[in-house]
Amino acid sequence: MSTSGAQAQVGASKESIQYHYDIGNDFLALAQEETRTYSSAMWEEGDTHEQAQIRKLDYHIGQIRAKGAERVLDIGCGWGSLVKRLAANHGVKQVVGLTLSQEQKRYIHQAINLPQIEVRLENWQDYQPSEPFDGIISLGAFEHFAKIDEDKIEAYRRYFKRCYDFLKPGGRMSLQTMAYGDVPRDRKHKDLFIAREVFPESDLPYLADIVRSSEMLFEVEFMRNDRHDYVKTMRAWFENLRSNREKALKLVPLEVIERYERMYRTMSYSFDLGAFHLYRITFRRIEPNRFGKD
Repeated sequence: MSTSGAQAQVGASKESIQYHYDIGNDFLALAQEETRTYSSAMWEEGDTHEQAQIRKLDYHIGQIRAKGAERVLDIGCGWGSLVKRLAANHGVKQVVGLTLSQEQKRYIHQAINLPQIEVRLENWQDYQPSEPFDGIISLGAFEHFAKIDEDKIEAYRRYFKRCYDFLKPGGRMSLQTMAYGDVPRDRKHKDLFIAREVFPESDLPYLADIVRSSEMLFEVEFMRNDRHDYVKTMRAWFENLRSNREKALKLVPLEVIERYERMYRTMSYSFDLGAFHLYRITFRRIEPNRFGKD
């Protein structure tokens, strides 16, 4: 396996990730459903929120052909819904989850704690696996891999190079990320509420940034924009939190509750208008012999 060298870190710091995700497991659970999944669900008519989240997990697992695999990596594993699903329902023999949130790691250890699962409090830039993986899944973490003032292509290129090294030849990666839609690049930071008060040190990509930074490393096998799924998911989180206002007030100050409610409302509106998109992209690692000769 190649190493990441001594390059300066890109994207959000551990402290910034913990600012949002370590506000408290009990508080964030008030907005989530039973699986504790904190990225957009994949909805079909008549779904409950939990059914839609499980459909999303199974979709990404299917995209990388993970059923019965030896090793799968989850970059940004959240509260463990995906690593649990891989190990308990799809027969993956070893699942590694990376997170920068102490609260998430603690929750997985206490609530899931399956022998097939290893959760590491570690940045993907520092992680050095002992052997490569059959596949990689990353749900709702890519948004944290570049800051507003960073060279996005360079930052994302480093991510894709690391993922290339993590994978076995021909291995696949399934990525789910929010992205800018019909927002001009020179106007994307007009409203900095999300960047300053919700996700500091983070910024969304454009689709072109993702494709350009992955080229000659990964083939894009399949892509879909499911922004309306995030409208429904954000509204579900908002309604869950609003209906649990009394419980929430016992856990955090009112200003924190209002910040999260504003986030869910604002982002739901942005996805509905098309200012934000939700991309689900399947990548396949390109092998050197496919590049041709100079």
